[in-house]
Amino acid sequence: MFEIVSSGGVVMIFLLLLMALAMMIVAERFWSLRNQEIIPKKLAPDVLKWSRKKQLDENHIDKLAENSPLGYLMATALKQRHRQRTEIIESVEDAGRHVSHQLEKPLNWLQAIAEVAPLLGLLGTVIGMMKVFANIMEFGVGDANQLAGGISQALTTTAAGLIVAIPAVLFYRYFKNRIADQTIVMEQQVMQLIDNLAPADKP
Repeated sequence: MFEIVSSGGVVMIFLLLLMALAMMIVAERFWSLRNQEIIPKKLAPDVLKWSRKKQLDENHIDKLAENSPLGYLMATALKQRHRQRTEIIESVEDAGRHVSHQLEKPLNWLQAIAEVAPLLGLLGTVIGMMKVFANIMEFGVGDANQLAGGISQALTTTAAGLIVAIPAVLFYRYFKNRIADQTIVMEQQVMQLIDNLAPADKP
């Protein structure tokens, strides 16, 4: 394994760093995007109970906003509950864009890795081929070992760049779809809250 890595030259070091960073991002997103962290099951029913029992003081709402992304959206709706329904929905939509941005922010790094890794692999390929032609000029085509070193570096970095980029792209798309699905669920639950606000809470 060490021989394979060392044959890739300096470019391989950067590719390994990108691979490590991608793995950390993927692990962090798997943990942070769990449903119990984004859309806790008991949160919506509890908030509906608070609404019906008039337990909507500022302390409750502030704690709700810190609970989870779903809690933040519900708190936004409750803070605007004395306004017109359209105004409440507009406020929730603005908050929803903020939540989506925060959830997707780490994915920008994963997308960047997916784009940069193949370019680094290509750079390694170019460097390897440059070595091949330099060796041909110096030693001719008869020294197979000299030629093999440059070709090995070219092929190794190309493969490594793809090995890093392909999983990064797949995980990026997976997390994007997961966030989109969770956003839809959050929207549905917040709309249910808005529709079930106690009559006294509505204008």
